[in-house]
Amino acid sequence: MRRRLLAEAIGSFFLFACVIGSGIMAETLAGGNVAIALLGNTLATGAILAVLIAMLGPISGAHFNPAVTLAFRLRGEIATKEALLFVAVQLAAGIIGVWAAHAMFDQPLMQYSIKPRTGAGQWLGEAIATFGLVLTILGTIKVNKAWVPASVGLYISAAYWFTSSTSFANPAITVARSLSNTFAGIAPVDVGGFVLAQFVGAVIAVWVAKWLYEGTR
Repeated sequence: MRRRLLAEAIGSFFLFACVIGSGIMAETLAGGNVAIALLGNTLATGAILAVLIAMLGPISGAHFNPAVTLAFRLRGEIATKEALLFVAVQLAAGIIGVWAAHAMFDQPLMQYSIKPRTGAGQWLGEAIATFGLVLTILGTIKVNKAWVPASVGLYISAAYWFTSSTSFANPAITVARSLSNTFAGIAPVDVGGFVLAQFVGAVIAVWVAKWLYEGTR
C-alpha cells in the first residue's frame, strides 16, 4: 500500500506541476498568443501523462485523478479505504506540485485564481471530457492494455482542443488549479460546477464501458 500511495503521490506531483509550469512557460513565451500558449500547455500535459502512466501504472494503476479512482471503485477493482487514500494523496501531492511550479518560476507560492470558468457549455465540456477519459482508460485496458499510456496522453491532448473547458477532467487538479493565478487557473467559486460535471461523466463512462465491452476478450 505504501508503494502504491507513493506512486500516486509522485505521479500527481509531476502531472500537476507540469500543467501549471508548462502553462506559465507557454504564456511567457507566446507573446500574448493564447493559441500558441494552449498548444504548449497541451503538448507538455499529453507527454507527461504518457510517461507517468507507463512508469507508474504497474505499481498503482496510475490514477492521479479522483474520477478515475471512482471509476475503479464502482467496478469493484479497488476497496473504499484504498480509494479514499488515493484521492487524499492525489490532492495533497498535486497541490505541492502546483507550489513547486510557482517556486520554479519565482512566483508567490500561495495564490488564488481569478480566472472565471463557468456556464453550461463548460460544464458540459467537463462531463464529456471526463467521460471520454474514463472510457478511453477502461476500453483500452480491455482491448489493448499496452496502449493505455499513449491512448490517455493522446486523448487529453485532443480534448484540450475539442472541449470548451480545455479538458480539466480531474477533480483534484481542478481544486489545485484554483490555487494558481496563472494560465491554467480556475476561480475557486467555479470549482464546484466542474467537479460535479467530472464525476457525472465518470459514472456514465463506467456504465457505458460495462455494456460496451461485456464479453469482449
